[in-house]
Amino acid sequence: MSKSIDYGNLMHRAMRGLIYQVLTDVAADGLPGSHHFFITFDTTHPDVELADWLFDRYPEEMTVVLQHWYDNLDVSEEGFAVTLNFGESPEPLYIPYDAIKTFVDPSVEFGLRFETHEADDDSEDDDVSDDIVVEEEAHAPAEVVSLDQFRK
Repeated sequence: MSKSIDYGNLMHRAMRGLIYQVLTDVAADGLPGSHHFFITFDTTHPDVELADWLFDRYPEEMTVVLQHWYDNLDVSEEGFAVTLNFGESPEPLYIPYDAIKTFVDPSVEFGLRFETHEADDDSEDDDVSDDIVVEEEAHAPAEVVSLDQFRK
């Protein structure tokens, strides 16, 4: 048994589960009302699949929008595939949930941001510090939860 509970990893899994559920519903029923998503992801993640010309243009991260036109949305427990239109050129993408940096639905002012920071060199362990930011409602400030305060 481990010495401590890895709350950072548990929170990341829960937030990615939320994205999985939202995208599963959208794949089945389409986007409801004015909902749409801005999804920023790490293009260097080993499981990301995108055209070479897109990787050349976005060598570190990319933001895609699921709104008016998207096709072939296929959601799995590990990630999702979708075809998006880039200047009249439809391109298939595969984005694993682990590659997602932000997931935002501006229609309801909701967003998730996944951040990983390297621990200080003088830290007792070599773990990374994770901050999870949940943003909702424009009039309610986002709360940053620093998980370092719970580590021993």
